[in-house]
Amino acid sequence: MENFIEIFISIFAVSVVRYFLVAGIAFYLVYKLLERKLSRSKIQSRQASDKDFRREILHSMQSTAIMSGVAFLVLFTDLKQYTLIYNDLSSFGSWYLPVSVALGLIIHDTYFYWMHRFLHHPKIFRYAHLIHHKSVNPSPWASYSFHVLEAFTEGAILVVLAVVLPMHPLAIALFVFSGFVINVYGHLGYEIMPRGFRRTWLFEVINTSTHHNMHHSRFKGNYGLYFRFWDRVMGTEHPEYVREYDRLQKQRFG
Repeated sequence: MENFIEIFISIFAVSVVRYFLVAGIAFYLVYKLLERKLSRSKIQSRQASDKDFRREILHSMQSTAIMSGVAFLVLFTDLKQYTLIYNDLSSFGSWYLPVSVALGLIIHDTYFYWMHRFLHHPKIFRYAHLIHHKSVNPSPWASYSFHVLEAFTEGAILVVLAVVLPMHPLAIALFVFSGFVINVYGHLGYEIMPRGFRRTWLFEVINTSTHHNMHHSRFKGNYGLYFRFWDRVMGTEHPEYVREYDRLQKQRFG
């Protein structure tokens, strides 16, 4: 039992360090060091307050503890024997490691889209998702700012992946890290995509900070996490998204 507690504490500690490093560096760069230089890249004119940042950090620590608990259950208890997690890298070959991470992100995007729409149901929203939407103008600190119930549903993606996709623990770690980095970008509050991105095929596929920021400011639409696919197929992408992105690009580059 004592060993299990030590393992959980280790997972939680690593997750906390990751949160403050990734979200903290992003926050320091765009909200402090480069604030004036990036002023034209700010998506909303309104300003978030220190009170907002403190609330986001507090709830993110709570969510980090819950998601660390889910990771512990999947990776370090008897539940692991019912999963497809493997420990020998040679089992699937080194080439499969990045492929499994990419597949994990695709599965996660599908899981997140439908979970997210479910959390927006009128009878559920105020109980489980309202806390996240208190960040009308989100910052990097809002990336894990969830209610307890939402934190469990967010963390449950590890359970889903573990039973449907063979993954090495290293691939799981890379999946969690890359997903968090993208999540921080989505809550950045600034659009930092390069000028030429709008003319590439990637613009038609992946989400931008503007895309998710509109979800926070408008409360509906743009439910996807990484990709535009489900929003476009289901007709839930905000109709003004492309226009808003173009407005910001014109504001940034003239």
